[in-house]
Amino acid sequence: MNYLLDTNIVSAIINKNERIVNKMAMLTDTGEQICISIITDYEINRGLFAANALKKLKIYNSLREQLTILWFNSLDISQKAAEIYAFLRKNGLPIQDADILIASTALISDLIVVSNDKHFLRIPDLKVENWLQ
Repeated sequence: MNYLLDTNIVSAIINKNERIVNKMAMLTDTGEQICISIITDYEINRGLFAANALKKLKIYNSLREQLTILWFNSLDISQKAAEIYAFLRKNGLPIQDADILIASTALISDLIVVSNDKHFLRIPDLKVENWLQ
């Protein structure tokens, strides 16, 4: 299995959450691919720059070198995101566009989303794990 980390999980790593750090180390040792979306990269950088959190920014930059960053390199991602948006809107279950784009990236790339946000469970066929539980 390969994984796509949501922003809250990356934040937990930056904040040295032992459970998450140990899980990452174990998966990396077994050859699993651990990715983030360019959306997560933006969200993390945005927050750290806004807070002028230079020490955490240094930690993140080091972490980012260990991860695969997934770009929007396929129209399939935006198509899937539009389908997810339409489904959620029709069912009265909206979520933020950033999370829809993360979910569509995971679905197109056949990755498991790792998040502490339960709203990802609203998206059909999306595999989700919460490493904080």
